[in-house]
Amino acid sequence: MDRRGFIAGAALAGLAPLLGSGAAVAAAGGRLLPRALQPGDTVALVSPSSPVDDSLDLMLAAEVLEALGLRVRPGAHYGDRRGHLAGVDAARAHDLNAAFADPGIRAVVCVRGGSGAARLLPLLDYDVIRANPKVLLGYSDITALHCAIQARTGLVTFHGPNGSGSWNSFNADQFRRLFFGRELMHYRNVAEAGDELVQRRNRTMAITGGRARGELVGGNLAVLTALAGSPYMPDFDGRILFLEDVSEAPYRVDRMLGTLKLMGALDRIAGFIFGECTDCGPGEGYGSLTLEQILDDHIRPLGIPAYRGAMIGHIRRQFIVPVGGRVEMDADAGEFRLLEPVLRG
Repeated sequence: MDRRGFIAGAALAGLAPLLGSGAAVAAAGGRLLPRALQPGDTVALVSPSSPVDDSLDLMLAAEVLEALGLRVRPGAHYGDRRGHLAGVDAARAHDLNAAFADPGIRAVVCVRGGSGAARLLPLLDYDVIRANPKVLLGYSDITALHCAIQARTGLVTFHGPNGSGSWNSFNADQFRRLFFGRELMHYRNVAEAGDELVQRRNRTMAITGGRARGELVGGNLAVLTALAGSPYMPDFDGRILFLEDVSEAPYRVDRMLGTLKLMGALDRIAGFIFGECTDCGPGEGYGSLTLEQILDDHIRPLGIPAYRGAMIGHIRRQFIVPVGGRVEMDADAGEFRLLEPVLRG
């Protein structure tokens, strides 16, 4: 029996008749699995965080999904703007709630990240989300939605490219294999030796070797730690924590990992995967720790399997990671793989 135990599992199973025919509670961990997608399905395009700078990005996001064989239904307020936010909180939350409630919509794709998703968490209808489990895709600031929905419903969601992001062949291929094919994905960095004698780019490095199994939790480090002390922080017990970030000075990464340590989260995880921290260098001089030193200080003493360099984060080609999916990680090989399906047929 897993960490939630028999009582929690039985309680969630007992809720299944109340959730409707579309809500199947997975046997392990009380997880809710969304349905797989098929070409021709309708997906909602929503803006829970920041607006785009150019309406062309909204057009491109829709065209990407159509090129994947899907039909697109934009949220009523997906093109709104209020300062650094894609409209007022109530309108952005309305689009999310409406997308989950609509039986004709099979997935919810976020236009972009930025800032503001955490403002919506008290406004989301978690009963509706629980009763209508469907794919939610996005990353960066969308981490707030992944964490809250995982904590409040157990629904597996997906940390991966936003609609307005890069949809290169690698990302598109992952989308088809995972969401259409229900493939048990094996997440291994692409080898890019180029004209170098040995591979330099896309390298992983073990912090502490070994293998671990558990459900994935995490996302953007800054967004995750900002939820500390709230009811929207997910459970860390026995989990595999994955993290990424962008444009954060090393001292801030150090402080945020320190927050996770002080709140007891790091002491409860079974494994650790660090993706890319893009534009997070220490700068010139010797006034900063490096990211390697910071990870050695916070992660190595845990004695759990851990590695860095996974293709997760603000990078052109990125893994589509199922938040709540059960995986096995191999820190020495720098890879992880799904142990169970994360989508229903």
